Amino acid sequence: MNRNEFIIATAIILFVAFTLGWFASWLIHRLTRVTRADMGELEQMAQALHEAEETRDEALAYIENRESELQNQLSQTEAELRAAMDGLRDARHEAEELRGYIDRMQAKG
Repeated sequence: MNRNEFIIATAIILFVAFTLGWFASWLIHRLTRVTRADMGELEQMAQALHEAEETRDEALAYIENRESELQNQLSQTEAELRAAMDGLRDARHEAEELRGYIDRMQAKG
């Protein structure tokens, strides 16, 4: 094989490789092309996702508000319980003092 034949063979091989690559690229592009129907469906999915994210954000805000309200209510209830327990302790102490006073009065009399 002389020099000219080698150059022609190399050129043909490169041209065939280029043609096959171009054809493969065209075929892949043709098979993966997005149609208008697909674009409409993607648009609807994007809108639904956006609405779902907004709903999630609203739900999270509601949960945080509700948690704060319940935490405040729990704190108030605990404070009321402590006050009631202190009142009960004082009442028991007073009742014990009154029993002691009655016992002393009966012992004198």
